[in-house]
Amino acid sequence: MARTLTSDLQGAEQLPATPGQTIGPFFAFGTVYPKMHEVVFPHTPGAILLGGTVFDGAGAPIPDALVEIWSADADGNISRGRGSRRRDDHTFTGFGRAATTDEGHYEFWTVNPGSVSGEAPFYAVAVFARGLPDKLVTRIYLPENQAALDADPLLSQLTPDERATLVATRLADGSLRHDIRLQGENETVFIAF
Repeated sequence: MARTLTSDLQGAEQLPATPGQTIGPFFAFGTVYPKMHEVVFPHTPGAILLGGTVFDGAGAPIPDALVEIWSADADGNISRGRGSRRRDDHTFTGFGRAATTDEGHYEFWTVNPGSVSGEAPFYAVAVFARGLPDKLVTRIYLPENQAALDADPLLSQLTPDERATLVATRLADGSLRHDIRLQGENETVFIAF
C-alpha cells in the first residue's frame, strides 16, 4: 500500500510517495539462498563453469552486482519443475543466481545448453546493479557452431563488434568466460522489452 504525504497546510492535496528509481540494497531474504549459483551439481557429468566479470562504464569491476541465468539443459529441454531455488544435487534447475565478488567476478556451475528449437544455444541473462533503474537483459551464446551463430535472429542484426559482446570464450578446461560491460568501450548488447 502506497504511503501518502500530507501537509500541515489546510486543504493541501495528498500526494503519493515517489517510488525509488534504483535497485538495492539487496537483502538476503528471497535473494540469497544456498547453492544459488549451481544450476547443476558441480560433479554432474558435463558440468562446466560459466564465469566472468561485470564492469561499469569506466572499466572498473562492480563488486555488488547480481547476475541471473536461465537456460535449457544439454538436450535443449527447458526445466518446468517447481522449486528452481531448491538444490538437491541431482536436478538441473535451469536457473541460477550469482552475486559478484569484490573483484566483480561471477560464476555458475551449469551445462552447455542445447538448442531449444534450432537456434544457436544461449543462456538468458539478467544483470542487477546499483544505479540501474531496472535490470539489464542480454544473452551469452556458446562459441561453437558458427553457422548457427550466423543464422541466429538476434545475432544476425548486429555488427561483428556487437556480436562479440554476446559470445563466450571457451577455455582449455572446457569452461566458459564471458565478461559483461554495462557501458563504455565494448559495451555488452542488451535487449530492450
